[in-house]
Amino acid sequence: MVQIPNTPTSADVARLAGVSRATVSYVLNKTDAVRISDATRQRVHEAARELGYVPHAAARSLRAGHSRTVLMPAPAIPVGPLYSAFLNEVQGALNRLDYTVVQYGSVGLHGDDAARAWAELRPVAVLVPGTGIGPRGVAVLKRSGARAVVTLGPERVEGAHALLMDHDAVGRCAVAHLYERGRRRIGVVVPEEPGLEVYSRPRLAGARQALRGTGARVIGVPLAYTERAATELVADWPELDAVFAYNDEYAMLLMRALQDTGRRIPEDVAVIGADDLMLGRLLRPRLSTVRIELPSGRALAALVDRAVRDPGGEPEVHRVLGSSVVRREST
Repeated sequence: MVQIPNTPTSADVARLAGVSRATVSYVLNKTDAVRISDATRQRVHEAARELGYVPHAAARSLRAGHSRTVLMPAPAIPVGPLYSAFLNEVQGALNRLDYTVVQYGSVGLHGDDAARAWAELRPVAVLVPGTGIGPRGVAVLKRSGARAVVTLGPERVEGAHALLMDHDAVGRCAVAHLYERGRRRIGVVVPEEPGLEVYSRPRLAGARQALRGTGARVIGVPLAYTERAATELVADWPELDAVFAYNDEYAMLLMRALQDTGRRIPEDVAVIGADDLMLGRLLRPRLSTVRIELPSGRALAALVDRAVRDPGGEPEVHRVLGSSVVRREST
């Protein structure tokens, strides 16, 4: 017969530390309303570690009237190093504010169905990347107890706080630079990977805005993220003298295919990417790029905390995503 060990309780921690259960609760729940000496806090933490005691999140939520869980649905689209670093910064900032960040794999769930699945976990806040939710889904989350719903995408969603990502500016910035360099037949890579259209469509639209009335041409160039697709595209290369390759990774893929066929960069074809990845600086020629400035992770965490503390406040809307060209040898 398997012997199941007794689960340590806060009373056990209190006895070992020589303090009251209330003091254990104040220390482990990081309550600042009661003055407790550093030495007492250290004894409580040491006792909890020795016993293997872990506070019960559900019980804590009942006492507080809400959880401290912030749910971040995993993006359903490929994300690069830039966005991954941003998400890590957000999680670290929320952890420092005493929130527990949970990433939710929502593959196969969309819109309101996804919102209902997230609501089952009773998060106090939800950070939604892209366009994964609508007004009805926001309402579902709020009815389940979520005090803050924050979207990160190109459009505002009714009832939610919003960080609006201006991807049009990325396309405008890249193509305006190519035009300044004397290029007049400019391709814009449109990735064929599902889900990326939420970013690629605005970037293509921004590129067209940049050249409106100039007489120069912008041509959308569909491309899958494979060596074979890049090779096939280059073999039947349209009459282009420059290309904005959506991001640095697609730019690297395309540069290699162009060079394999003897095309010179930038003499025959100028190439610019986006994201300013380190690898782009190691290429020969070095890759020109659009540096994208994502919002501060600490600022987003502070927005979540404000919304949790004041759930009845007016939703905040912030326009973010700065863009600037980094000129290198490929253009």
